[in-house]
Amino acid sequence: MTARLAWNGYGKAAVRLVKVDRLAQRHELHDLTIEVQLQGDFGPAHAGDNTQVLPTDTMKNTVYALGRQGPVEPPEEFGERLARHFLGACPAARRAVVQLAVNRWDRAKVGDAEQEHTFVQGPAERRLATVTMDEAGLAVEAGLDGLGLLKTTDSAFADFLRDGYTTLKETDERILATAVEARWTYARPVRDYSATWSATRACLIESFARHQSASVQHTLYAMGEAALESCGEIGEIRLILPNRHHLLVDLAPFGLDNPNEIFVATREPYGRIEAVIVRS
Repeated sequence: MTARLAWNGYGKAAVRLVKVDRLAQRHELHDLTIEVQLQGDFGPAHAGDNTQVLPTDTMKNTVYALGRQGPVEPPEEFGERLARHFLGACPAARRAVVQLAVNRWDRAKVGDAEQEHTFVQGPAERRLATVTMDEAGLAVEAGLDGLGLLKTTDSAFADFLRDGYTTLKETDERILATAVEARWTYARPVRDYSATWSATRACLIESFARHQSASVQHTLYAMGEAALESCGEIGEIRLILPNRHHLLVDLAPFGLDNPNEIFVATREPYGRIEAVIVRS
């Protein structure tokens, strides 16, 4: 039998970088989790020759060094700096992929006053960015995950396909809850990554809130369509909406009714709905 290397890549994952911008009166806190991957002509390494391999420990050190030498916000621009550096530092690399996740911290308040140097850990939601650089140029993907959304009305699910194993009841009023994962690519250059990201996030939330939902698929498409309409820079958007089920509790054994008020929130199993929406 003969074998050949069909594809390879290597890098450093879960590099945690925390940076404090110590401005005169106010500190800014940045908390990133970064993954670096190089792809290219590393076949010799798989045969025991390491002469073309930049150590992953060096990648970790580079993240910290470049974080010290320049801004880490917005993450898209920091990712581009990292990708450009690694392609220059490793001749065998043909492509650099840098993934960045922003771990959220909110400025603390005492009374009505924002604190200059104290922060409260934010929710699980994270801002995401992926920068890919190769001989074809630069590609930037932005996004978010863990955006928890829930609405208590304007959500139904009926007229669905049934078979011998279907027990689900139709409903015209249910809780719709999810933790949104969204990733979008840019069709043209972006002047302000942070402003565009914030506007897209706000658009996703607004469309979720306003939409009269016939299903999770129905709402997902409305959210993606709204994002494309509101942001001309976005070329396509991928959305993943897990359906975090809230099940009506049967209170009849206790002599009580349940007019759509008492639910049990379940984590598993859950529906997973996803799609890519593009401009037509």
